[in-house]
Amino acid sequence: MMKNWVDPEAKAEAERYDNPIPSRTLILETIEQKQEPQSHADLVDFFAIADQKSIDALSHRLSAMVRDGQLMKDGFKYQLMADQPTLDATVYINSKGLGVANIDGKKEEFLLPERELRQVFHGDRVKMQQTSVDRKGKAWGYITEVTQRRVKQLIGKVAEFEDEYFIQPANPNAHQPITLEKELIEHAKANVGDSIRVEIDDYPTRDEFATGHIIQSMADKADTEIIIPQTILEYGLPYEFPAEVVQEAESFKEPSEKDREGRIDLRDLPLVTIDGEDARDFDDAVYAEKRPGGGYRVVVAIADVSHYVRIGKPLDDEAQERGTSVYFPHFVLPMLPEALSNGLCSLNPDVDRLCMVCDLNLSRAGRVTKFEFYPSVMHSQARLTYTQVAEYFEGNSAAVPENRDVRKSLNTLFQLYQVLKGLRAERHAMEFETVETYMTFDELGGINEILPRTRNDAHKLIEECMLLANVAAAEYCLKNEVPMLYRVHEAPEFSRIQKVKDFVKLLGLPFPDQPTQADYQKIIEATKDRIDAPSIHAVLLRSMMQAYYGAKNVGHYGLAYEAYTHFTSPIRRYPDLLLHRAIKASLSTKKYPLSGAALDDAGEHFSATERRADEASRSVTSWLKCHYMQQHLGEEFVGVISATAEFGLFVTLKDLYVDGMVHVSQLGDDFFIFDQASQTLVGQNRGQVFGLGDEVKIKVAGVNLEERKIDFELLQQLSHAGRVIRSRAPRIAKPVAKEEVFSERPAKKTSSEPSNISDDGERLIRKKKPKGKPSSYSKKPAKNTATKSETKTKDKVKKKAKKKKSNAKTQSE
Repeated sequence: MMKNWVDPEAKAEAERYDNPIPSRTLILETIEQKQEPQSHADLVDFFAIADQKSIDALSHRLSAMVRDGQLMKDGFKYQLMADQPTLDATVYINSKGLGVANIDGKKEEFLLPERELRQVFHGDRVKMQQTSVDRKGKAWGYITEVTQRRVKQLIGKVAEFEDEYFIQPANPNAHQPITLEKELIEHAKANVGDSIRVEIDDYPTRDEFATGHIIQSMADKADTEIIIPQTILEYGLPYEFPAEVVQEAESFKEPSEKDREGRIDLRDLPLVTIDGEDARDFDDAVYAEKRPGGGYRVVVAIADVSHYVRIGKPLDDEAQERGTSVYFPHFVLPMLPEALSNGLCSLNPDVDRLCMVCDLNLSRAGRVTKFEFYPSVMHSQARLTYTQVAEYFEGNSAAVPENRDVRKSLNTLFQLYQVLKGLRAERHAMEFETVETYMTFDELGGINEILPRTRNDAHKLIEECMLLANVAAAEYCLKNEVPMLYRVHEAPEFSRIQKVKDFVKLLGLPFPDQPTQADYQKIIEATKDRIDAPSIHAVLLRSMMQAYYGAKNVGHYGLAYEAYTHFTSPIRRYPDLLLHRAIKASLSTKKYPLSGAALDDAGEHFSATERRADEASRSVTSWLKCHYMQQHLGEEFVGVISATAEFGLFVTLKDLYVDGMVHVSQLGDDFFIFDQASQTLVGQNRGQVFGLGDEVKIKVAGVNLEERKIDFELLQQLSHAGRVIRSRAPRIAKPVAKEEVFSERPAKKTSSEPSNISDDGERLIRKKKPKGKPSSYSKKPAKNTATKSETKTKDKVKKKAKKKKSNAKTQSE
């Protein structure tokens, strides 16, 4: 073949290949000289390549250059990666091992191929560039640098292959085995299958696995005792306070005369805290009185954490890193050390405490006519629980202490709550019909029971008081031009609205293209008494966006506020602490603690720490529910269809409040089509229809702890559209060959997932639904995927004998 190019790598190419093609260096130089993107065909013509073998080889080389971050492919054109912007991102990996890089400050994410995931753990911070866009329009990324490692230690099970040992982590880091020297395993007297805690010595690269050493054997602990520490490590959550942080927290004394200087003294005011029975820290205290001439005065006192946590100190650095307290079932990972969170910053009864106060005046109609903020000192006169206060409101005067002033304040608060409740309805703040649950546990941390939680008037009263203070804080900052982080909840996107519109249309209800909160509330009100109300409201909830922290005020759609922020929980949320500092600075005309680009960065960071905490907490809760359901394998229950998808039905058990799935292949000897608009699965031959709210009788068929999934087997459909199904014989699911079920059209994966919107007063609680078409959903019990992960890893470990995953030729191509 005649060549019309001079290749600087010609000698090396000739040594390696019988029929050399242009080297990577030459290809890069050529595209740079052309100063415009080049297609494969353009390069074939330019280099005058004639034989098919070389044409194919050039195609493979171009793909390899995209893979290795040298070229970016856009459609059919290749351009230099050096011309592509480098973006900061966070890596997220799901239970299926699929990873994305979420770009800071943008609703944008890039898919990461397996080769890129080899070098990162879930939660790592990276710099990346876009490499290509696939046929589905999905952008793919290439990691140029790992800037922050979230995972320092891991808990996993010991595995062995051909005399080489490694630790197999659980999801979301199941793709990252940690290799261990045989001597370490023998010294620790660890056996294959034991749970071990390891610290990472060398982080993985694209070509080598991570290495580590053993910190602790956990072979003697039950799985339920391991799951929380394992999840804390897997998600890179800070779990131990450094010595200097603890020392600083414990150095503070009870409030002194000097601490009280410049503060308004409210110690004689009958402020009280109202929290759950199991609460250990008390952020907020409340008081109300009737004003002369009509109307109300409400005092909301919030712990003055900013007095103790000072900028630039170790205590503040640690609190910033954590961003939030993390609430697991029966365990809390606090943002602040106990000396503050349960001590000086907790508004405990019968002791002086420093606080920041939002002091409001309201009209008889409940409208805020005036408010002010000021630092104060208070003395809580009672630690009350929601149960006590609710019983008092119901007429049991003995439920609260015999303190005349406290009771008078509670009476006024209850009267005001009735007024505020009406204003909430006028504002059209959304209140979805959902069932909240709580769990009781055994001595090893396993679930004993899952029980429904009722929200009484005391819960709602405190919620309204917190809303008043949060809204006032936002208005104060807007009026006084104080830079701060707003709690932002944007209006739903058009595509989500259309799904809701199509669905409620079938219910005979109108829904506009640009709905207001009132339009959502009309649907909620019209359906709240239906048997399938929770399922209908779940559809509405899934259309909502995710709330976040941002320096720009966009309002709060769900709560129907033009401006909203978080002021009331500085013990457990750093954005609240930031706001306290900003308001204090404004009151004393001092420099604001954070503004400009630094405030934007803070919003992104604290939104990320909130998501991380929520994901970790949900992961543990889901695992515990799966573990609990292992005790009920083979048992029969009645459940309600809570969601539908092309691949099957999600069912919530009525007695246990646990979600599981019936795969479409288990619905009977029919071919089922998913109808998006009505959210139903419709049998094409026999006309059987499964929809939201239908009752079904199921059997617990399998539990997959690793993937947090529960398989149900359908025994009988009991109702449809609120009507009992009466038939001569129960409709019993019969196993159907997979190829028969999917003979016409295979079930597609779905990416629809509800947003997580949960705040003080934000009654937008949702349950996470599994995504995609899980391969484990079958009539047979799901296999242990930990074993699958180990099996998949064995081949990789075998190849690691020479510490390489591929030979030189493969790497270059």
